[in-house]
Amino acid sequence: MRKLLPVIFALGAMHIGNAAAQEDVRIAPAPETDILLELGVGPLIRPSFEGSSQYEIVPSPIIRLHYLNIPGLIEIGQGLDTGLSIGPSFGYTGERKATDVPGLYGLEDLDATYELGLRLGYGWSFAPEYGAEVYGEARYAFGEATGLVGGLGANGIFRPTQSLTLKFGPTATFASNGYIDTYFSVSPQESIASGGALDIYDPSGGFKTVGLSAEARLEFQPSWFLNGQAGYDRLIGSAADSPIMQAGSRDQLYFGIGISKVFSLDLF
Repeated sequence: MRKLLPVIFALGAMHIGNAAAQEDVRIAPAPETDILLELGVGPLIRPSFEGSSQYEIVPSPIIRLHYLNIPGLIEIGQGLDTGLSIGPSFGYTGERKATDVPGLYGLEDLDATYELGLRLGYGWSFAPEYGAEVYGEARYAFGEATGLVGGLGANGIFRPTQSLTLKFGPTATFASNGYIDTYFSVSPQESIASGGALDIYDPSGGFKTVGLSAEARLEFQPSWFLNGQAGYDRLIGSAADSPIMQAGSRDQLYFGIGISKVFSLDLF
């Protein structure tokens, strides 16, 4: 996804602040607010398939529920960048055709895999300029590959101005046996078809990558944001040891930009 990622750091990211408001909504929602919902989209440049050294551009949605208050029932979150945040998590891995990738001759072609799940995060604001967050996401993969995939991460948060937010931190991803087997295994038949260039390989699930990510977010109009993200992932474990990596790369990069708007809703 994981995941649709340099200089675009200075353009934006995926949280919120309202420079035009007297009350900074990053600290707390207004008393009459029941929902703070962020929606947006933008292009993402990322590896075309797991372990690929080739890249593709795909659309990347921005959907984040920062605050929800149902009077008398539940209150989630304390505003943007603080408290609990909940949102959907999406993933997409493109098809892989052995004839399109030198070194993969003999492998079966793979169709696209889609991933759908949930992302949870929790943020702290230590001062107007500084904060931190942790997050996790889990998705079910279906299509060519099936299984459970997800990731963990943490960010330090710096706000040099009221309209600019910067984030940086470590990441890790994991995947179940079924998913890892689809993209990194080599069956006996495939090894023979490759002329022995690819050894038989039976990987196992577990942690798949470790890396670093950076985000930046610029409010250019009240409640409108220009977002940017970039990241580096390094394949580890069974994925990194696959003979398929001789035709790809353990180093995976992503870059993306997008535009989003935060909606403040009074429903109850």
